[in-house]
Amino acid sequence: MKVYKPSDLQAFLKEQGLHAKKGLSQNFLIDGNIIQKIIDAASVQAGDFVIEIGPGPGALTQGLLERGAHVLAVEMDAMFSAALLRLQTSDNRLEVVREDILKFPLVETLEKRAGKKAKVVANLPYHITTPILTLLLPLHHLIDSLTIMVQKEFADRMQSKKGTPEYSSFTVFLQFYASVDKSFVVSPNCFYPKPKVHSSVVNCKLHPPLLEKETDRFFQLTRTAFGQRRKMLRSSLKDLYGSEKVEQALLNIGHPITERPEGLSIDEFISLYGLLSVSA
Repeated sequence: MKVYKPSDLQAFLKEQGLHAKKGLSQNFLIDGNIIQKIIDAASVQAGDFVIEIGPGPGALTQGLLERGAHVLAVEMDAMFSAALLRLQTSDNRLEVVREDILKFPLVETLEKRAGKKAKVVANLPYHITTPILTLLLPLHHLIDSLTIMVQKEFADRMQSKKGTPEYSSFTVFLQFYASVDKSFVVSPNCFYPKPKVHSSVVNCKLHPPLLEKETDRFFQLTRTAFGQRRKMLRSSLKDLYGSEKVEQALLNIGHPITERPEGLSIDEFISLYGLLSVSA
């Protein structure tokens, strides 16, 4: 049974007494071509260790196993997690954990594994996309890449450039830990139930953080700046560093004293922080 086929999926859900739960943002893929595009975007090879978050009926899980990957499926829904066991391979390459990914001891689990880093492949629940990425992005020493399905609007923020309306403190946070390698848009028609918005699949390659120390203070600066994005940086950051110091720092990195947060790239924010943090 291929649960990416609408008729097979509906038969499976009926047989198991299951349904999509709106509260868990469950929308199931019903397009086999999209599943293969996701797996290709993640560059999954035989022998790779893949963490799948929220696999639901297991359409993507099945594709990953057919590619030869070892899959750790983290599914918090009790009935779906139990149903995933039907996909177990003859060489036991599937492990199913009934758990909320935000509570699962992911770091401890990955640290116990020797060898190649893990790849994360997931159709992320819309309502907890940001907390999941906040958890995963700093783990470059354990995770090679994230290939994730998210709302298109969120994906646009992930890929945005300075000077655009989508550019935000989260964009800076993402670029601090990863680079967006590739992406593609997925129509609502590829899901059951059909969502009201388009989705995008985004592949992120994790890298070491762009600052080794004081990351909390750096993100305090960027969050404060974008929290008042209509204000000039000399105004939004004055309580942290003082207006005159912000103005001088902006001039030193080649920006006018009237600059706003969307005018600075990630590298320029790091340069600005370096100047402001001296005797701050």
